[in-house]
Amino acid sequence: MNNNGYILLVEDEPIIQKKNKNILVRHGYKIRQAYTLAEAREIMLDKSPRAIILDIGLPDGSGLDFLYELRQTSTTPVLMLTAMGTAEDIIKGLEAGGDDYLAKPYELPVFLARVQTLLRRASTIPESLSVGPIRVDVSSGKAYLNNEDMGLSQKEYALLQLFAQNPENILSAEHIYEKAWGQKMHGDENALKVAISRLRTKLADSGWTIAASRGEGYCFERE
Repeated sequence: MNNNGYILLVEDEPIIQKKNKNILVRHGYKIRQAYTLAEAREIMLDKSPRAIILDIGLPDGSGLDFLYELRQTSTTPVLMLTAMGTAEDIIKGLEAGGDDYLAKPYELPVFLARVQTLLRRASTIPESLSVGPIRVDVSSGKAYLNNEDMGLSQKEYALLQLFAQNPENILSAEHIYEKAWGQKMHGDENALKVAISRLRTKLADSGWTIAASRGEGYCFERE
């Protein structure tokens, strides 16, 4: 088993924290613990985790808001834990960018299996993506053109990462917005158009551009 990196447990209930930590440690995983979103952010400043186990209801805010924030720059896999287990709650969590959802109370063997599955999926995601002279560093959340930092905003980086994962493929505006913004577009494409226009400018001299395909979406393609 590859144990490089740590799993971040974000949970305010000490008993649940202890049980989750113990079963993961027994199976060889490195663990760091946060009881609030502020603690989670502080821990992640040092190094990004392999995966995040995220409670939704936390003392200093909603785990969903934290997840929206995370998805602006990171593809770190997230397993959400919550006492709110209705179909509507699950849909909200997955649309926010969660990779899996487990309602409380749960059996620890099920929890362990979900975490292991999450990590297996994550192991297939490359640490960096290269398209011509463009390199997208997934682990750091930065992009480079001819080894120079492109200075992208969070949204521009999220867009470029998505396009670099799908070169020469037409992606619908709705799909792009949902992946980059972490929520449904609801018919307003203006914010997406502005962000793509700015990114297109920063791609000048790269040999690649973002072409609009009327009625279909956008395509990251060679000029």
